[in-house]
Amino acid sequence: MNGSALHKTAADCAEELPGAQLEHPFGPDWEVYKVRGKVFMLMTDVPGRPVVILKADPGEAHALREQYRHISRGYHMNKKHWITLESGEGVDEELVRELVTDSYRLVVAHLPKAERPVDPHTYGTGTRGAR
Repeated sequence: MNGSALHKTAADCAEELPGAQLEHPFGPDWEVYKVRGKVFMLMTDVPGRPVVILKADPGEAHALREQYRHISRGYHMNKKHWITLESGEGVDEELVRELVTDSYRLVVAHLPKAERPVDPHTYGTGTRGAR
């Protein structure tokens, strides 16, 4: 998957998520996806390389960084709770969609129950593949 496909896949997935909205609070070079005002995904180019920045469970984030050389700590974000995804070997559409959905679910889980557009414990879990 090349960089433009990475951004397109991530954006397509994010736009399918209930309540997701695209904003540009940091200017035109940053696409920021939020649910109920809370960020779950950012997309930009880091010196010419398209990247997707996502929220991740700290234990899961560590395991992902160990498994994939194209996943690193969150760029300009809390390094414990965010990951940066680049295109490269092992990064396919299924992984991108899974990581975007996981990030969304983590953010939704921290919203007050009345504001949640979906149940974060069940949403999107029927299609998850084993890693």
